[in-house]
Amino acid sequence: MRGNGQRRTLVLAIAILVVMVGMVAASVPLYSLLCRATGLSGTPRRVMAASGEQASAKTMTIRFDASVMRGLPWKFAPGQTKMTVHLGETTLATFTAHNSASTPLTGTASFNVTPLKAAPYVDKIACFCFTEQKLEPGQTVDMPVTFYVDPKIADDPETNDIDTITLSYTFFQARPPAARSEGPS
Repeated sequence: MRGNGQRRTLVLAIAILVVMVGMVAASVPLYSLLCRATGLSGTPRRVMAASGEQASAKTMTIRFDASVMRGLPWKFAPGQTKMTVHLGETTLATFTAHNSASTPLTGTASFNVTPLKAAPYVDKIACFCFTEQKLEPGQTVDMPVTFYVDPKIADDPETNDIDTITLSYTFFQARPPAARSEGPS
């Protein structure tokens, strides 16, 4: 009798452990999905097309920032440091990346919006940060970002004082496919 109770306790403890490990493993992709869908934590929303609203006469200054993770031998810079856009206007910005290494390298970009409270109003239609970028040795590529700033930003009492938004991108070296399939280390 006593052995059955201990076995049940052991099975329950193992089941709880498996569920907790599963929740930890799923938390990063779920949090990323939540951030992209809502603009939480400075992450712009990804949309398939412009809102269809008429562009506003009101303008916003958009600044661009680019950096590379230490150890990734790439040069990465915005094609423009800032631009003035009309709210609701679909806009194209470009970034240039160059692989200074003697071997092919694959990078993945993360992005952020500041001030954070502006993030829900920055909608990306297309962005290099949604895919891995493989650069051959010495290769230079131009990478586009298509976005718009939702005109509702001007009507929100929390954001109607914003006149400048910064879009920041950081490139990280992507893990090799073998490392990805083995799971986190």
